[in-house]
Amino acid sequence: MSMNKKVEDLNIDGDTTISELISGYQNSGGFVAKKVGLSVEILDEMFQTDGTNFLSFPAAIVSTGTRGVLKEAVKRELFDVIITTCGTLDHDLARVWEDYYHGSFDADDKELHEKDVNRLGNIFIPNSSYGEVLEEKMQPMIEDIVEEKGPSLSTREIIWEFGKRIDDKDSILYWAAENEIPIYVPGITDGAFGFQLWMYWQKNKDFSLDLMKDEEELSREVFSADKSGALIVGGGISKHHTIWWNQFKDGLDHAVYVTTAVEYDGSLSGARAEEAISWGKINEKADHCTVKGDATVLVPLMLANFF
Repeated sequence: MSMNKKVEDLNIDGDTTISELISGYQNSGGFVAKKVGLSVEILDEMFQTDGTNFLSFPAAIVSTGTRGVLKEAVKRELFDVIITTCGTLDHDLARVWEDYYHGSFDADDKELHEKDVNRLGNIFIPNSSYGEVLEEKMQPMIEDIVEEKGPSLSTREIIWEFGKRIDDKDSILYWAAENEIPIYVPGITDGAFGFQLWMYWQKNKDFSLDLMKDEEELSREVFSADKSGALIVGGGISKHHTIWWNQFKDGLDHAVYVTTAVEYDGSLSGARAEEAISWGKINEKADHCTVKGDATVLVPLMLANFF
């Protein structure tokens, strides 16, 4: 047991920068604040290491203003590989063409359904801003992509092609295509984007997605990396796919988890970074941290230090 480091009070005034605040978190001790400070320290080491950096996140936060932070991270090329869910593509594209709105967790969901409004937490998404606009815009784009690139594409390839065809610098897909940062979506059919691909396939049975090509590319990203690190937001398939592949190179060397899930039910989403060490998905000597809290609060704080 060591008691060499004293708890220090936060000293904040009108001139305090975000970096100074985060540094203060490190020294203030206590609960989540200290872990936020530690996570930024780990990310800083990760970004300065000559390796491959992964960003993993679920779709829900893309329906919020946190999309802007993720976009900026892609624009600034902080990460080399993105692994996410189909809904990320849905929300990013839908918000290129239409708007989402502030709502309430306590809204009358029956009334919302009757008015063709979907609720995602406290975000309201009209059908006209989601499924309807995606079908209207995506079908001609898919046809154009297939005509130019052929009927068989990987998810990474088709995502880049969409990114090239949208002229919106607020879009994650736009900057991923612009900077040639691969986005992999292992659950590509689980959302509106994948549904539109299926709709196109109904009339064009020669069209196909080559998921094994994605996996081959991912394997090369992993095996060619001397070091690897990841910021893993939330859980689910995007989290698991990120740590799954990295077990084949002795695990991640840097890892920051951000989650609100709990571990007592045995879920992957709630599993702390320590558990991944037992699988070899995070290296035994890795710098790692699991931060419990709302990603829409924590991720902007963490990444703002690097903008």
